[in-house]
Amino acid sequence: MTAFAALHVPGSPLLLPNVWEFGSAAFLAAQGFPALGTTSLGVSAVEGEPDGAPSSKDATVRLARRLTGLDALISVDLADGFSDDPGEVGALAAELAEAGVAGVNLEDVLGDPGRHAAKIAAAKEHAPGLFVNARTDTHWLGDPRIEAAIERSLSYVDAGADGVFVPGLADPSDVERLVKAVEVPVNLLFLPGKVTVAGLAGLGVARVSLGSLPYRMALAATLRTVEAVRDGGELPLTPPSYADVAALLPESH
Repeated sequence: MTAFAALHVPGSPLLLPNVWEFGSAAFLAAQGFPALGTTSLGVSAVEGEPDGAPSSKDATVRLARRLTGLDALISVDLADGFSDDPGEVGALAAELAEAGVAGVNLEDVLGDPGRHAAKIAAAKEHAPGLFVNARTDTHWLGDPRIEAAIERSLSYVDAGADGVFVPGLADPSDVERLVKAVEVPVNLLFLPGKVTVAGLAGLGVARVSLGSLPYRMALAATLRTVEAVRDGGELPLTPPSYADVAALLPESH
């Protein structure tokens, strides 16, 4: 079992903050978070590209290489793998594993489960030590039947997935059914007002991801800050100092 896999404990889930650039990752790593994930929405937005677009692949790889220098294990959101070719997905997985990445996230976008299973198998073949988290979008893109989520998840586990991810799933009874049906760690997305980390822990979930929430909260905080300055109000948060942030960044040479 890898160090990253060992963090996935049913009933005591790994809280995985998701980052979109080096500074936010360095700041969280300095606070002691043992693992960080990237968010495809945030990384794509930084590049001015659609979420998960193939054109954001290079930016995703560049960021992943920078993040592996931090004192945290890194999981990379690869959207659908940026390709329909399992061989290309496998090659990308190998490239990231060689760079020091601990895990990847691959989503099926409710497409052909057989093709997604082939991508997962290729990733494990090319990078056996990489933690492959297989995401199914049943509850994210409009097929919220727990039977569908379980069926897809089991096919991905059979293909070699180390964990399964069902964003949007929140109903406690359905969560319990998924946890009991699969024999790998279950990852769910934090949904404000719908789930809590403690509640998901009690259902046997092994990982809770924040997804694009930190990025979207950063946008909200930026707007609130600008509005407060404009209107003569108090800043909504107390930011780290310039020196604190500068200290997190690599020294220039």
